Amino acid sequence: MLLEFDDDQRLWQHTVREVVAKHCPPTLVRAVADQGADPGLLWKRYVEHGWTAMTDQENAVELTIVHEELGRACDPTPYLATTSQFAPLVPQAPAEVAGAAVFAGITPRREGAEWVLHGAAEVLDGDRAELLAVVTGAGVFVVEAGQVHTRRSAIFDPVLHLATVTFDHVRVPADSATGGDVALARASALTGMAATMVGACQRVLDLVVAHVRERRQFGAPLGSFQAVAHKAADMHVAVERARALTYWAALTLAEADERAGLAAVMAKAAAGECQELVFRHGLQLFGAMGYTWENDLQFALKRAKAGEMLLGGTDEHRATIARQYRAAAL
Repeated sequence: MLLEFDDDQRLWQHTVREVVAKHCPPTLVRAVADQGADPGLLWKRYVEHGWTAMTDQENAVELTIVHEELGRACDPTPYLATTSQFAPLVPQAPAEVAGAAVFAGITPRREGAEWVLHGAAEVLDGDRAELLAVVTGAGVFVVEAGQVHTRRSAIFDPVLHLATVTFDHVRVPADSATGGDVALARASALTGMAATMVGACQRVLDLVVAHVRERRQFGAPLGSFQAVAHKAADMHVAVERARALTYWAALTLAEADERAGLAAVMAKAAAGECQELVFRHGLQLFGAMGYTWENDLQFALKRAKAGEMLLGGTDEHRATIARQYRAAAL
């Protein structure tokens, strides 16, 4: 298992970074947050570039590269939910369709030749998905957005969409359950979220480094003071650790390795620990400026923090890792 990018992957990373810098600059993210600008054109760009079609398992590393770069840019589209959560459950869905996954909270009941779905769940991009992949005890069902009631939740990340999706007697044919691999989808979802958090944390680190180089105190750049340099170094180490585990998880997905589930859990736990340290040090090194709405630091901080709260937190995933290792040792 090769743990470094090859030439093609490095070129792909460079290409994605250039495209994202051009089409998803901080000004667009701020326009979405401040003025309610529509990111639909950006989504179309992703479709045109073929990024929404990169959902085959063997492309997991390349897709993770995209997720990291979009996390760094605080992408305002439903790309993450569509490619890392919905697509693994419904691989036959058209690439241009925005989707979301409902992993829990929905109960099926058999009525003749149909299943009737009940329940509600908080779903990433549930309010702007065209199709929903619903994981139930009876299988995975694909439900059109018009069949459910959605209400966007007010959260601290102004460009991230989280919605309460309610299923009230939603009827689906009994034979409509898909063959989506739920375990694979969960691993893909955790890996994609971890990559997004790593990208957001990298953005925080980039902004902090630029700030402490330019900001002067007592006649010297802030970055020249040992305490500041140590905090920046700790942030860098945390980001690199989380990044390494995230790409290991992507490699296990690409190679259909049996450790994919464990690797994804480890990546999400590491990303959660990373964002906690980066959040604390990032705000401290920016000082009062870090708390202002005018500072773009807030978007990356909020995206990283939101990622920690979605799909299970660090403590939950660390407990899962401990249980698996203990079971293997017995």
